[in-house]
Amino acid sequence: MTARRPDGRTAKIAVIPGDGIGPEVIEAAIPILDRVAAKHGFSLNWEHLPYSADHYLETKETLPEAGFRHLRDDVDAIFLGALGDPRVPGNEHARDILLGLRFKLDLYVNFRPVELLHPDLTPLRNSGTIDFVIFRENTEGQYLGRGRTSGDEHIAEEVNTGKGVERIIRAAFEWARSHGRKRVTMSDKSNAIPTHRIWQDRFKTIAREYPNIAADHRYVDALALEMVREPQRLDVIVTNNLYGDILSDLGAGLVGGLGIAASANLHPGKRNALFEPVHGSAPALAGRGVASAHRAGLNPS
Repeated sequence: MTARRPDGRTAKIAVIPGDGIGPEVIEAAIPILDRVAAKHGFSLNWEHLPYSADHYLETKETLPEAGFRHLRDDVDAIFLGALGDPRVPGNEHARDILLGLRFKLDLYVNFRPVELLHPDLTPLRNSGTIDFVIFRENTEGQYLGRGRTSGDEHIAEEVNTGKGVERIIRAAFEWARSHGRKRVTMSDKSNAIPTHRIWQDRFKTIAREYPNIAADHRYVDALALEMVREPQRLDVIVTNNLYGDILSDLGAGLVGGLGIAASANLHPGKRNALFEPVHGSAPALAGRGVASAHRAGLNPS
């Protein structure tokens, strides 16, 4: 975990167990993470926080400002369970907690590993090794919620800034360099969406700073096909918020499904980080003892 302390000190982790199967998955994962911490010579101090659908229904409070400041200033990382409850049809609490933390903490990297742990988990035949990562831009794009409705016309705005595009591309190259990866693939749809050319321009410029790493480009539709046909060719993918959301779930399907997929929300160089399994809250399964803590306990560092 990002909370790792090589000096042997204790890292403080805030736990937001979530809804449905979230609490039981998180509680099952905590002993695993304690073992990992002990193996590497540090310890974890877990602080449980109440924010959830139950808390929202009781108090009408999602993530209060005081709670956010505490998470920003006083903890090393946040361990978040699945959010979502049919008793809150609009999932206001989930949106305010997850998206609120992503945006307010400026966690611009959504890091999604795609690794096949056993050949029986993939629906592909003779897939070979599947081991790549997706860097999804986490704070811009269409998920800012900008747009308008006029009569029967519904308009969603997509935001790409030079700062936002540059830093996610650079983060992908830096990670590739530090982890011995050989290729970074950028994906956009600039052949149909002219504003995506900013991704082309920034990618070419930054790629020149990393001459030992191959840099290539795929339109998002072509990349989706390649992920299914030749996943072993992929190494590091970097893309925008919407495409990263879609491609990372496709990647999860290649290696066993969302139930064993992991996610980290990061701002490289900063203390704050948020780790979460990718699966949903599955309220119908809550309390039945069938939910797996696999990816909650193996979230990426």
